[in-house]
Amino acid sequence: MDSDGTQDARGTHANPVPRPAGPPRMPAVPPRPAGGPGAVPPPASPPDQPSASAVAAWLDEKRPATRPGIWRLGYRLPKGAQPTERLAPVTVVGVLIPLVVAFVVWSFWRRGVIPYQFTLLRPFTPDDWWWGGTIASPKTSEGSEALTVYNGLFFAVLAYTVGVLGGWPAIVRHYIGRRPQPSRALLALVCALCALSLVFPEAFPGINWDALPVVKPVFSLIVLISGSYEVFTSVLFTDALYAAMTLLIVWPFAKVGGWVPYLKERLAARRAATGAAPLPATVERPRSQWPELREAGQYEAADLLTAEVAGGRMNDVDCARVRRAWTTGLPDFRETVLRGGGAAWAHPSGARDLPRRGARHDLLAGQVRVGRWVAAERAPASYHDAGAALGPEALGTSLLAVGPSGSGKTRSLVEPLTEALALQALTGGCAVVAVSSPGGRPLGSDDAFDVIVRIGDPSSVHDLDPYAESEDADEAAAILAEALVGDLDTVNAQGAATALAQLLGPYRAAYGRFPGLPELRELLEGEPGALAALREAVAGDDVMRRELEARARQTGTAGDPGRALADRLALLNRPAFAGFFGGGGGGGGGETHRAFSLRAVAHHPLRVRVDPPEHGHEEAGRLITRLVLAQFQAVVREGRRGHFACLVLDDATGAVTAGSVRRIQRLRSQNAGVVLALRTVADVPEALHGPLYGAVGCRMAFSGITTWDGARFAQTWGTEWVETTEVAKHTVFADQPMTRAIHALRKLVTGRAVTTDAVTVRQVERERWSASRLAHEVPPGHAVLSLTTVRGEHAPPLLVDLRG
Repeated sequence: MDSDGTQDARGTHANPVPRPAGPPRMPAVPPRPAGGPGAVPPPASPPDQPSASAVAAWLDEKRPATRPGIWRLGYRLPKGAQPTERLAPVTVVGVLIPLVVAFVVWSFWRRGVIPYQFTLLRPFTPDDWWWGGTIASPKTSEGSEALTVYNGLFFAVLAYTVGVLGGWPAIVRHYIGRRPQPSRALLALVCALCALSLVFPEAFPGINWDALPVVKPVFSLIVLISGSYEVFTSVLFTDALYAAMTLLIVWPFAKVGGWVPYLKERLAARRAATGAAPLPATVERPRSQWPELREAGQYEAADLLTAEVAGGRMNDVDCARVRRAWTTGLPDFRETVLRGGGAAWAHPSGARDLPRRGARHDLLAGQVRVGRWVAAERAPASYHDAGAALGPEALGTSLLAVGPSGSGKTRSLVEPLTEALALQALTGGCAVVAVSSPGGRPLGSDDAFDVIVRIGDPSSVHDLDPYAESEDADEAAAILAEALVGDLDTVNAQGAATALAQLLGPYRAAYGRFPGLPELRELLEGEPGALAALREAVAGDDVMRRELEARARQTGTAGDPGRALADRLALLNRPAFAGFFGGGGGGGGGETHRAFSLRAVAHHPLRVRVDPPEHGHEEAGRLITRLVLAQFQAVVREGRRGHFACLVLDDATGAVTAGSVRRIQRLRSQNAGVVLALRTVADVPEALHGPLYGAVGCRMAFSGITTWDGARFAQTWGTEWVETTEVAKHTVFADQPMTRAIHALRKLVTGRAVTTDAVTVRQVERERWSASRLAHEVPPGHAVLSLTTVRGEHAPPLLVDLRG
């Protein structure tokens, strides 16, 4: 690491990571307490006292696990979103009918009206009863006990059938389970006493009805199993059996009434009122006191960080960075924290915050808020009026945003995402490359980035290496071919990469570097002097000489891709770009600007911004955008990274090619993602519409898109089953003279014929969002967003208010 905090790109590479674009602006941080960097502050305040800073309150805020796309910070289920069960009158009737039928059946059963034979699959004969005798009068005591068990089984089946058909669980949840305490517990207690009086009527004075067949069948079953009545001579066994059956009867009512939680709540309130100290085992420290460090025995580090947070010497970036260092298991955690405090593991640029923030961020959850989910009819209850947020889990599947100019793509989506990724880069958890729109305003302020490449601006400190610091000629040729002719249908990308490799390989073998773009253009055009000089330089290398001769033979033929490559290179070989695209340290003006390689983002959490040339070089701007996309997709494949890498394209017009779509699908497994913003899907070749929508996991349609663009979204989002109700009115024709007279009188008075309503309810399959709805029903300042996380969680396409 250098003295200013920057590091080399890969440890031993010759070109180090460029320094920040400007001096870092440090946030206003109060001084540390006296006693040196390792001094441990006084113990923190008890957990029950309020936090002393806004950062502590932010840390202590709850972040419940929710569905994808919901702002987790302080999330509460919206009012009215709780699932409720409303009992219609028909439900009450449905409860009473099975109960009445069961009562009648049980009465007939007890009186002997229903023979026992009717309840089995075949008629009984006296031989069927192993104890002998007949059904009406068994000859042995075992036969009497078996009939008692049979009565109990019949009653249990009858009660279960009534409960299922009558919907008793819903009634219990509706009338008891949703009531507040203590009325819920008291109502459950009353119901439990009623049930006990039906099972044990002899235990309640003044009750003389017969007991339900619950206890006696159990006793009879025990007699049949044991073979004698001697088991009941033990008072302890009998009392234990009665106690167990009582607990089994009372337990469902205790669960519905919430007796145990209510009792714990009352005991805790009484303990607090009497001033008794709470149990140490039940104390849950807030997040601002770093309980995970204390559980691991890091008391000194936890006390120091607690004091830093309480004193306002740590911001949310510092907290997220230190917490990430702990969770990732960085070595020497205690020593680093005691030495640096809140500034431990600071970003190589030295920055601990951005100069300005324009959106709401929750770095602990890795989210940025982009709007509010609209409480639409089909939206799930958990999304009603909840905040809409995006994070690396969703961006890891890549995002496609389509909307016309002025719809708010840059203001409401691209800028907040770029700002969030830059903040997460300061925590060490992300690397971001943002490409501004050609001719548009830059994404974010200059102080928010470590490296800024202004193509065509003489004041730019950095240049963009067209070969991405590659040492392999084939890889460099593939990247450059994708950028130059990847959008052309007339040129084969593989053939173009081969033609470039046949020149880049010999040139690097001869001079130890790749050629500058002007030199490469001369070689592609078949300039005799350039080819002769290169042929002479590789005269001693037979392999490279054969490569060069093969390229020379193909030059000027009908299928030669060199002409198309040279024409595209001419767009970058303009006076406005003099001094840029130096080719990794030599030729083409590489000495004027420091060459920056995009390969550095694969190893370090850098913040990079690329500003394409302004108006007058639109085609060159698109070529540069394709070059950055091709380089990003190539470098993120190297090794395993501990941080997320994201590329944000404010204008992806002309950047999407067949090769880039294939590589976008692989990014989610490489801990990387891209954000593509388009004015219209027509900016992408029609053959790539389907593959592009299938490659990205997150899709966003802004207000004002056309029906043609909406049709692609509607096809991607698919259909769903919805319930529709159709009411048809049919005229009533009476047969009786009196009825016809009444109908005629009614028609005379009301002016309408007598009709009857025919209601049809059916399930139909409809599009989640039709092309017409997307084009005409999305209000200004809104968008329809669907999400998919890297873990496979889905959020359906829902309307988002970007101004909320």
